[in-house]
Order: sequence, then structure tokens, then C-alpha cells
Amino acid sequence: MTATSILLIEDSATQADQIAAQLRKFGFQVVIAVDGPDGLRAVDESEPDLILLDINLPSMSGYQVCSRLKRDKSTAHIPVIMLTASDSSDDILRGLNVGATDYIAKDAFAADNLITTLRALGLLESDGEDQGTG
Repeated sequence: MTATSILLIEDSATQADQIAAQLRKFGFQVVIAVDGPDGLRAVDESEPDLILLDINLPSMSGYQVCSRLKRDKSTAHIPVIMLTASDSSDDILRGLNVGATDYIAKDAFAADNLITTLRALGLLESDGEDQGTG
């Protein structure tokens, strides 16, 4: 069985490296794109199982990227999780309205929330490490 592939669209190299390292620990294959157009090209090239998408990107917002992905029949089925510092209720609602599967704020709980979401989507098996987070 091949590893689940995740496309991470994140303009901060530091954050992208940290997120990718965390995901690789769980056996995910991670491709990093640095902006919206690069991310859209990478979707076609890598055919990811999941897309992690920042909102605040140069040249094209995460909202625009998600909207394009969801309008295209060849990519509409790919779950998109917005992983971003923009965490107002308006931002969250807008993200979900353009088709995001989930919206995770980059805060102290972001890594745990991401792992929980990956398990809920069936992309990561629960191996008994859960410690009753709520």
C-alpha cells in the first residue's frame, strides 16, 4: 500500500518544514507548494489524497485556490483542510463556504487538531495513542 500523499500549500518555509516533518512522522508523503499557482500545478502533478491550505498566500488567496479546486471535476473530490492563522468566525465560514472540509487555526493545538481530523477522514489509523482529548 502506498503512503497517503498530502499537498501542503504554505508560503512560510519554516512552517511548511515543521508541518511536513510532523506529517512524515506518521508516514505521510508530503509535497510542499509555496503559493496558489504553484499549489494548483502541484495538484495536477502529484494527485494528492489531501490538501492542507494556508489562506494568506502571495498572488492568490487560499480561498481562491480552494474555490478553483472545488469547481474542477478532476480535483473536487480531494479534501481540503485550511490550516491558517486567520481564525475569525468570518474567515472560518468563508473557508467552509468555498468548499474546505475542515478549518484549523494555527495555534498551540493545531498539530493535535490536524491529527484528529486526519483520523476522522480515515487517512490515519487510530493506534490507541488517543488520550481522551474531549
